[in-house]
Amino acid sequence: MNSTLNQGAVHGPTSFFSKEATIARPGFSRWMVPPAALAVHLCIGQAYAFSVFNAPLTKIIGITKSAPDDWSLTTLGWIFSLAIVFLGLSAAFAGKWLEKVGPRRTMFTAACCFGGGFLVSALGVYLHQIWLLYLGYGVIGGIGLGLGYVSPVSTLIRWFPDRRGMATGMAIMGFGGGAMIAAPGSVALMNYFKSATSAGVAETFVVLGVLYFISMTIGALAIRIPPADWKPAGWTPPATAKKMITKNHVHIDQALKTPQFYLLWLVLFLNVTAGIGVLGQASVMIQESFKASITAGAAAGFVGLLSLFNMGGRFVWASASDWIGRKTTYFVFFTLGAVLYFLVPQFAGSGNIALFVLAYGIILSMYGGGFATIPAYLADMFGTAFVGGIHGRLLTAWAAAGVAGPVLVNYVRAFQVSHGVVGAEAYTMTLHIMAALLVIGFVCNLLVSRVHEKHHMNTSAQTAI
Repeated sequence: MNSTLNQGAVHGPTSFFSKEATIARPGFSRWMVPPAALAVHLCIGQAYAFSVFNAPLTKIIGITKSAPDDWSLTTLGWIFSLAIVFLGLSAAFAGKWLEKVGPRRTMFTAACCFGGGFLVSALGVYLHQIWLLYLGYGVIGGIGLGLGYVSPVSTLIRWFPDRRGMATGMAIMGFGGGAMIAAPGSVALMNYFKSATSAGVAETFVVLGVLYFISMTIGALAIRIPPADWKPAGWTPPATAKKMITKNHVHIDQALKTPQFYLLWLVLFLNVTAGIGVLGQASVMIQESFKASITAGAAAGFVGLLSLFNMGGRFVWASASDWIGRKTTYFVFFTLGAVLYFLVPQFAGSGNIALFVLAYGIILSMYGGGFATIPAYLADMFGTAFVGGIHGRLLTAWAAAGVAGPVLVNYVRAFQVSHGVVGAEAYTMTLHIMAALLVIGFVCNLLVSRVHEKHHMNTSAQTAI
């Protein structure tokens, strides 16, 4: 590793969780950082699998079937909603704190919150107090989700200035794939603990809380940050900055005063709204489109396949952005996405299952790719000094899209059905609206330009970072 690592040795007494204590010493390999990030993201990706607990939670008292005093699905639905809300809030408001204290303390705090949230929820199941599940998984666990999501990102970007997209793609891919481990694992644990007097949920929450705390803590202990002047061996920064990549830094508060921040907020919001809106209806949509040939089991397989595209797209598209540029990558998302949304109803109408599945697979790969590419896009525009905090604030677009997307799909479909439109045709207008949203996203991305130099930190402040 580069000789400048010698300057990264920690001198004097420091707290083990302090930012200074995480500065890499000579010989540290930057390839140790992505596994540390994955140790966190694979855990918090469990959020996408929380629905496996919904049915068992409606039978905590009845065990085999719901009793009169058992919770309803509508009551339980607020648990996940609260978690996503507090993911966005914690990511947005903890940004400055993350940059101040460093990734290790933030990741360990995330481990305590996410693991602890499961334990509080287990107590809520045991006592049959829904407010404890709201507090545990929804509020405390949601804070853990937000802190865990953003904490490794800025560190990865600093370790991989030559491949920012690939680095963030590796970590955020873990968030997309975490549910693939959590869903079958949670079901297996509930079946193991299930008895005549227990649905197995409380015991499963305890085991998951402990396991996730251990895994996320290992990631926190393994994380390191590079010295201020470190660069990869054999890599020389370009003598002049590329058109859309700055060599300067913008303070987190100053970033909010730039039009670029709000354009990128809309870019992420529109890309996520289009993807998340149909993701929740994918199973129903394919069954209604191909009633004669798609069973419920086949539809579940389709949803699983979309998860693979979602996960793979996070790495593939983010890595590709290192070569073609972030702006160009989003141009592909918005152009290709709009075309595919427009064509999907035609594929369904012609009975072409293969093209229908392929189109949705590509759409979901770009949905995941949007999440993984945006941190590198922010680093290009605002520099790396405060990218973790800026990324956290931009994630409010995710929280907003998480509400707008499903609401748009559900209400437009309901409007169509109420006017006599049946089956797959009820989704045609929705898909065309999604295509229109992506066209708007194309325009927003087109308007993104380099941040004006008046927003840059002065030279002395940048040197001190």
